[in-house]
Amino acid sequence: MKEPGQYQKPLPAISSLNRPYWEGLKRRELRMQKCDGCGLVWCPPSPLCPACWSRKFTWSQLSGRGRISSWVVFHQAYFRSYEGDVPYNVVEVELDEGPRLVANLLGVANSEIRCGMGVEIVFDDVTEQVTLAKFRPRN
Repeated sequence: MKEPGQYQKPLPAISSLNRPYWEGLKRRELRMQKCDGCGLVWCPPSPLCPACWSRKFTWSQLSGRGRISSWVVFHQAYFRSYEGDVPYNVVEVELDEGPRLVANLLGVANSEIRCGMGVEIVFDDVTEQVTLAKFRPRN
């Protein structure tokens, strides 16, 4: 875990609506809302199912596995805190359960990233309160 005050990059705004997601990451679990009616799993969090509008849902644990559907490599730091990371990647991962997440891909050269690449979640404790979801290639 990083020392308090060391992490200088932007942190998420945690609210009552998304708190179960962030608490799950802290416990090493990827959790998203799943509709009790139609079974849709969705992200970002919302007070109702985007498919059937039901307000009945459960925060369910997902596999943390998926495939890269898109990516970009940044060659410029738009925030000073990212200057030491350039060039860095941001990938869109389509999870096996359907939702898509945007995160960083670790453990692979930027030039080796491909659409359809299988990935799995990695948990990065950036502060005592915040754990971020990142991904690495699956074997």
